[in-house]
Amino acid sequence: MSIENITTQITQKMSLASGMNAKAKFDFGDEGLIFVDATQTPPVISNEDGEADVVLSCSVATFEGILNGTQDPNIAFMMGKLKVKGNMGLAMKLNSILED
Repeated sequence: MSIENITTQITQKMSLASGMNAKAKFDFGDEGLIFVDATQTPPVISNEDGEADVVLSCSVATFEGILNGTQDPNIAFMMGKLKVKGNMGLAMKLNSILED
């Protein structure tokens, strides 16, 4: 799955999430990143870097599994496949948004 496809899926999922009022970054290392500014309505989603309240770092393959339901994000975190920097409560909220 490409960054463009993941960006599209995140855009769809974030449009259904209300009240997040925060900034998040999904960092895929050399493969790119996705920045979500949910302090605005509708959320602004781009592939430009920015200051975020929470940063989720993982491989594209791991994130694809989270999006399609084959990878539990909690298990990915415990196994070190998913790293979280910043607001852990916000990361848990993103978890529920992405799993829907």
